[in-house]
Amino acid sequence: MARIKYYYDTETCKYERIKTRTSDIIVNFLGFMVLSIGFGAGIYFLFNTYFESPKELMLRNEVKQMTYFYENIQKEVQEVDKVAEMLAYRDNNIYRVIMGAEPITSTIRNAGVGGTDRYRDIKDEDFEYKEYVLTTKQKVDRVKRKLFIQQQSHEELEDLIENKEKLLAAIPAIQPVSNKELIRLASGYGMRYHPIYNMRKMHAGIDFSAPIGTPIYATADGKITLVKVSFRGYGKEIEIDHGFGFITKYAHMHDFNVKKGQMVKRGELIGYVGNTGLSTAPHLHYEVHRNGKKVNPVHYFFNDLSAEEYEKVIELASMENQSLGM
Repeated sequence: MARIKYYYDTETCKYERIKTRTSDIIVNFLGFMVLSIGFGAGIYFLFNTYFESPKELMLRNEVKQMTYFYENIQKEVQEVDKVAEMLAYRDNNIYRVIMGAEPITSTIRNAGVGGTDRYRDIKDEDFEYKEYVLTTKQKVDRVKRKLFIQQQSHEELEDLIENKEKLLAAIPAIQPVSNKELIRLASGYGMRYHPIYNMRKMHAGIDFSAPIGTPIYATADGKITLVKVSFRGYGKEIEIDHGFGFITKYAHMHDFNVKKGQMVKRGELIGYVGNTGLSTAPHLHYEVHRNGKKVNPVHYFFNDLSAEEYEKVIELASMENQSLGM
């Protein structure tokens, strides 16, 4: 039962009953509500200012984890980039130098990846760490680009190595007859007195004086492209195509030990010294052709000679004497 309230009226000297109006009730209620809301808002503000909610705490921990992992990823990307730079340096300054290849410029190695639309899917998104993600993606792509260029370089070097091995095998790098004492080199490359024509004439090869039947060896790997018998000129002769522009000719032979189209290796027996064609004594006339031009064979005798022996051969070949034939 609601309490009835009274107040003392001094004019009538009586207690009068207090009548509560509806408006007073409403005003009192509203005042209470405003006070309650204000008090609650104050508490909420203080709580949010000095205390974290479970959700905020969880988000903060996630941010810390993301920052930690991002920093680690950045370090790993930098380490991979350093490895790529080291590989590029060794590639340009060691491997490509050895193989005689041009170095790859930094412009090519550090070229950008893709166009302006490559990162549109990231740029179009709206999230707090967009710049971090975009920067990391760009760094990763640059490293991938460097490694891709490096892979192409290694593939190129593999081809060069394979071709280099073939090239080294194709160079006529030994003497065509056994000449350890260096006494068989009778006439060198250059202007020489021709014994048959009785005049100075270009001698486009080297003459090795040796008894008939002395073995003749292929000076490099190649294919026999000519086996010819003639009573003039070079007499019995053989030509070997070694590839890479190298061709060797062996003339005035006594007999053959190979056939046309046969593949031979350096040091393989191909025939015997003779005295056929325009020849005044048993000997081997040996020529080296490079890219269609006759060159001095003595410059290629480096595989079976020491430095001193090579100098001696150069000296002997440079002496202007009489050739033994064509």
